[in-house]
Amino acid sequence: MLDIEKHIAEIWTLYGRHQLGRTFDLPELDDWAWDIPQAGPGIDTLGDVAGLRVLDLGAGVGRHAARLATLGAHVTAVDASPTQHQRALARYPDTPGLRLVCADAVDHLREAAPYDLIYSVSGVPFLNPHRLLPALANALKPGGRLLFTALHTNSRGEGPSDSVTARPEVLRLPGTDTDHRMHMWVLEPQLWEDLLVDHGLVMETVTRIDSPKAGQPLSYRLYAARRPERVPSRPRSNTPPPPNAVLGVGVIVHGPDGLLLGKHRLGTWELPGGVVEPGETFAQAAVRELAEEAGLVADPADVQVLGTLLDRVDDVVRVTVPVLVPHWSGVPQQREDTIGDWHFWPEEALPQSLFVPSSQCLTAWKPNLPLDHPPAHFQPFSATARG
Repeated sequence: MLDIEKHIAEIWTLYGRHQLGRTFDLPELDDWAWDIPQAGPGIDTLGDVAGLRVLDLGAGVGRHAARLATLGAHVTAVDASPTQHQRALARYPDTPGLRLVCADAVDHLREAAPYDLIYSVSGVPFLNPHRLLPALANALKPGGRLLFTALHTNSRGEGPSDSVTARPEVLRLPGTDTDHRMHMWVLEPQLWEDLLVDHGLVMETVTRIDSPKAGQPLSYRLYAARRPERVPSRPRSNTPPPPNAVLGVGVIVHGPDGLLLGKHRLGTWELPGGVVEPGETFAQAAVRELAEEAGLVADPADVQVLGTLLDRVDDVVRVTVPVLVPHWSGVPQQREDTIGDWHFWPEEALPQSLFVPSSQCLTAWKPNLPLDHPPAHFQPFSATARG
């Protein structure tokens, strides 16, 4: 793909050299034109630009950038072609509010301070979107806007591609019959939208720009998107991560009669407890598990979250949170098929075959209990971090 972009840059440098040798040049912009004169929306699509930091991407001779500078914008006009940049410097040597830069677009975007507005008149399709769009999205201030036009149907009537691949198009040097083949990313609107959204932007509008000439199929699309005010996050891919950790609570119910333990159908004696559900605090998970497994009712505000226990079982990292419940109501009863026979055991006469995480929780609570179990790293919570 970099070879394609290098060839594109060479063609635009040739184009600029050709234009430097001509006496004719385009007039100043009285009315804004995105791609086709007298067609499509005007400058109002950009909104009020006074005082904004604006980037013109693929600025060419710089007419659009100079027009915005007259409206009070602080415009940086970037083009990778040295000859196009030379044309712009000759035409606008000292225009207030206009800065002309010769640089690769992605390199400039990565180094520049964020912009309020980035726009491009047909410059975006000449760069690989997978390289350009991440840099574009990050170069916008929160709330900043991106507007660009892209070829949709060429003058031969060939429509857009349904995959993110570059295809050959023809650039004719003005005033000659010489054609140059160069690649462009001419994509279906849905592909452009998907790419923009995938890189964290919010789509605003897609505007059709058709040739006003009868029988001329030439057509462009104007894409307008915005960077959200808040920074979004996203998964690495659509594939969920492999399970490699488990998070649960062990509920220590301690009263005058000792510690509450139940017998699992696999033969171990266990504290009430289970997996923490999304949106729960550790205290809420403990109270829920206690009710679901043993039928006891407690208030999350009354419980004490002691800390975290960390150990490993084969390839799974196990995080167990011991939670002390000193106050409750109700009588222990079997509520689930997997565990029952709930009753209180004296601390000095705990049953054999304690479940490993239960034993670890009890040791975290009272280190002097005579319990043997595989080691686990215990990180106690401070009083302000409990709950």
